[in-house]
Amino acid sequence: MKTILITGCSSGFGLETARYFLDRDWTVIATMRTPREDLQPRSERLRIVSLDVMDADSIRRAVNEAGPIDVLVNNAGIGLLGALEGVPMETAREVFETNTFGTMAMTQAVLPQFRERRSGVIINVTSSVTLKPLHLLSVYTASKAAVNAFTESLALELEPFGVRAHLVLPGRAPETSFGESARSRIHIPEPYAPMAQSVFAAWQQSTTVTRALDVAEAVWRVANDPSCPMRLAAGADAVALTSAA
Repeated sequence: MKTILITGCSSGFGLETARYFLDRDWTVIATMRTPREDLQPRSERLRIVSLDVMDADSIRRAVNEAGPIDVLVNNAGIGLLGALEGVPMETAREVFETNTFGTMAMTQAVLPQFRERRSGVIINVTSSVTLKPLHLLSVYTASKAAVNAFTESLALELEPFGVRAHLVLPGRAPETSFGESARSRIHIPEPYAPMAQSVFAAWQQSTTVTRALDVAEAVWRVANDPSCPMRLAAGADAVALTSAA
């Protein structure tokens, strides 16, 4: 029986991925900042663990509580919509602390056990916007693109120890809470308002999107298939972008 630790399991990709692995007889460590037992069916193979990826002590406690794991999924993240001119640097730093440095810190915390066992898989969930930039997502895109580069270099470091590092790149997922998360950090200066209206209208008209299930299936493939490519798109829109890249 294998064990997977997933960050950001309170909703969206993380929640669906936890359910997907639980249904397939894995032991699941589902982490979130505010633990909620009602989000998942009760199971002896499920543990809900408190974790804030921006807090070093929280990371240490969660990894210790989880014990040995086989797969780490760095899914926790926050969104941001805004023209750079209007984004406070404090907000930009918050995005990088969660999306980029949180991923690095979680990875660093599990590496000793993976290296010593000479096995383990790290799966970092980023975004298809790193393949085709979109308006008003410059800071968010930068935070995810940094994780892409980090993961590709990390994979080289870990290869001699039998540890794999991969990327899953979802597209736009209206059914998840990303939009709500991004709207809570929206910064559109008045000169950029016409651009924002056009962008939002285009998003509403788009029918090719990513489902949370698409991400869960992609994570499952990476976790179980050593021949899986370094970058794996998740969702019809992300697959289309990857094919065109």
